[in-house]
Amino acid sequence: MPELYLLALAQFAIAADTEVPHHRASPSMTTSLRSPSGRSSGSSCTRSRTSPRPSVRKKKKDRPPPPVPGKKDVAARVPYFSLEIAEAIHQLWKDPIIPKIMDEHSSDFYLMDSAGYFFGEVLRIGSPGYLPNETDDLRARQKSVGITETRFTMGQLSIHMFDVGGQRSERKKWIHCFESVTSIIFCTALSEYDQVLLEEKTQNRMAESLVLFESVINSRWFLRTSIILFLNKIDVFKNKLPRVPLERYFPEYTGGPGINKAAKYILWKFMQANRARLSVYPHLTQATDTTNIRLVFAAVKETILQNALKDSGIL
Repeated sequence: MPELYLLALAQFAIAADTEVPHHRASPSMTTSLRSPSGRSSGSSCTRSRTSPRPSVRKKKKDRPPPPVPGKKDVAARVPYFSLEIAEAIHQLWKDPIIPKIMDEHSSDFYLMDSAGYFFGEVLRIGSPGYLPNETDDLRARQKSVGITETRFTMGQLSIHMFDVGGQRSERKKWIHCFESVTSIIFCTALSEYDQVLLEEKTQNRMAESLVLFESVINSRWFLRTSIILFLNKIDVFKNKLPRVPLERYFPEYTGGPGINKAAKYILWKFMQANRARLSVYPHLTQATDTTNIRLVFAAVKETILQNALKDSGIL
């Protein structure tokens, strides 16, 4: 299964005095292909204010916001294992054969790319009173189940985001987000070109992402939709290329281990699937790099705003 999740940007509330940007978001890659100093793939839908909304359970508006927990409250809820278990994992991780196996056989089984980080931090994580730091939060992963709604604002733009499960068993629920969609965010991991699905051990994750992208972008539901394509985990991709050649899994690729050519090739594969000729705005991302994500979302905000204004007939 590719690390792929759909984000449905579901309702726009555009203020009357919203300033319209003077230029469109560039359809070219806006993030450089240099090494920066993964839940990973997905697609996102945007709806106009009058559009039908998916049947997602809503919180009552009159319910007061929950109090912000203090550190002691958080610490009381964070589960931790005993120091004995942490020490055992630490000793196992110190054995040089374990990282070697993970490095050389990463294509033979699926293991989160952040596993090495958490193994290296196991003594801290296993200590009493452990509190996750920002890096822990950014590297943590949780399987998408059902449809989760999140509301947030970008300046004067109010956005309802619907995060839908990327697993095969969850995709049948996407239909609730599909009507009157104006924009889609589709996120996939560059680094999964050598990995296989959990549901089907013979299916390559990158190939699965391409199949899913093709089915989404050419769907009759999205004839007036623009696509924001996130090619994520550029840092993991760069580190993996010299060890695991891309041409081993995509024989038609002949560009060697260079990250620029490899990333452009994968982007080309996705663009070839766009038979509907929708507008596609690709971005190379590293989700654990907050600076990179801020820059990307600034460009995404402009793209979403432009699409919302066009959908409403203002542009």
